[in-house]
Amino acid sequence: MNLFTDLRGVVVEALDQMAKAGELPQGLDLANVTVEPPRDPAHGDMATNAAMVLAKPAGMKPRDIAEKLAARLTDPRIAAAEVAGPGFLNLRLSPVVWQQVVAAALKAGLEFGRSNMGAGQRVNIEFVSANPTGPMHVGHVRGAVFGDALARLLAFSGHDVTREYYINDGGAQVDVLARSAYERYREANGLEPEIREGLYPGDYLIPVGEALKAEYGSSLLDKPEEDWLVAIRDFATLAMMEQIRGDLAALGVQMDVYSSEKALYGTGKIEAAIARLKDMDLIYHGVLEPPKGKLPEDWEPREQMLFRSSAHGDDVDRPIQKSDGAWTYFAPDIAYHFDKIERGFDKLIDVFGADHGGYVKRMQAAVRALSAGRVPLDVKLIQLVKLYKNGEPFKMSKRAGTFVTLRDVVEEAGADVTRFIMLTRKNDAALDFDFAKVLEQSKDNPVWYVQYASARVHSVLRRAAEAGIDVGDSALTGADLSVLNHPTELELARKVAEWPRLVEHAARAHEPHRVAFFLYDIASDLHSLWNRGNDDTSLRFVQEGEPATSQGKIALVRAVGVVISSGLAILGVTPAEEMR
Repeated sequence: MNLFTDLRGVVVEALDQMAKAGELPQGLDLANVTVEPPRDPAHGDMATNAAMVLAKPAGMKPRDIAEKLAARLTDPRIAAAEVAGPGFLNLRLSPVVWQQVVAAALKAGLEFGRSNMGAGQRVNIEFVSANPTGPMHVGHVRGAVFGDALARLLAFSGHDVTREYYINDGGAQVDVLARSAYERYREANGLEPEIREGLYPGDYLIPVGEALKAEYGSSLLDKPEEDWLVAIRDFATLAMMEQIRGDLAALGVQMDVYSSEKALYGTGKIEAAIARLKDMDLIYHGVLEPPKGKLPEDWEPREQMLFRSSAHGDDVDRPIQKSDGAWTYFAPDIAYHFDKIERGFDKLIDVFGADHGGYVKRMQAAVRALSAGRVPLDVKLIQLVKLYKNGEPFKMSKRAGTFVTLRDVVEEAGADVTRFIMLTRKNDAALDFDFAKVLEQSKDNPVWYVQYASARVHSVLRRAAEAGIDVGDSALTGADLSVLNHPTELELARKVAEWPRLVEHAARAHEPHRVAFFLYDIASDLHSLWNRGNDDTSLRFVQEGEPATSQGKIALVRAVGVVISSGLAILGVTPAEEMR
């Protein structure tokens, strides 16, 4: 049940009636007509912009349209339709509407707010994709949480979602990993490791070295690099990916597909993608102008094979092959996205670190060209997380081996707290993660505040059950909801009604942080009603000696609990039943 969508349908039907009656021109485009909460709640429960957006194409004054529309809005749910300002139309709804929302939420349960907006469209979300050279660190946590929450949000709104991890195992970094693991293998065999500059010094490779000894004994010692590099590279990469899978699982993230960059080389996939672009006359040989400022790695002052990405929205054309015949980093990425298109996805979403901002336009250009504009690519950039420990900024350095791992964060704060806090800012805004603040019990800690609301819902249900009141959802759905008539109770019911609309808006914008914000707001409204009950006994959820009245009021509390549980499920957080 999406009340806003339902009432928009009522408005559109009234506009159609006006057109048939000659009060509006026929054939007006109604796509931009909306029904939304007014900016000022004092103006009503909902507002429509119909008169404002139709005035110009209709050749009429907005107020004239609004007045005629108000007269035709005779739906019993609409208690009053009031023209305001230049032509906005504010709607006041009957209290029974909000009472019906409570019943609808209870009847639907955790399915309340789920929609078919996505119409089964196949969406691929690629996220994390950390180099398999070590365990995941705190810098990866935010992208992992964001990508997984976005996948849950899109699935809840009717999309067919695939979570994908792109293993960057085709570059020079995995050779560095192999050399680093070899030194730990030597160490496992009783020799002094030579962790020279440029290798990975972290202790996390010690178990890999021991596993290599168990596999190869001392047979690889003193062998030239060409004899062991490939074997140890594959062994260490598999070991790191196993650890990364475990790290993701600790955070509650499960990938559907793991794709390998290495699998693109020597298989003809890169060549096939480039051939497709050649067929479109988008590949040529030329010399790029030197960029202003710092020179990128793929720029050469000589002729290269270039992709005409500027023809599809990029600022400049991009190299895909160097003068020595080696592919640039961009070439396998083109092939990888071409593979996604060939797999039949309708939408692609890439979750990148903020340092990849310069990569966005070229990747979107490639996807636009390879799909003939059919498949959109949305790239979400994830800003850095600033980690604080003991009140001081805690810096990490993967090369120095002193970084904070994902497991460190989860073990210190817990997966639920970590996930929620990572979604309390929009993805492209910096986020501070202070261990002290994320664990404190106060209104300033959003995850605690929302979980406290969830615990209060369960507390009410337990107390009512102990008093002999039937608090099963079927009993509460059939309760007398007319007892919900206080402005504060109706305001909370209005918040419940906003949930389906919020889900659709967040899904369209690819912004799961909106769910976290909404949960904080509805938790605040529940706490406010609870506190009012301390002074006004008529607002208490359990009314002594009045089981029927209690059921009506508890139905509202339970509906809020449904929304909180549903929203937390999208965020990947387990709702609390009691606070410790």
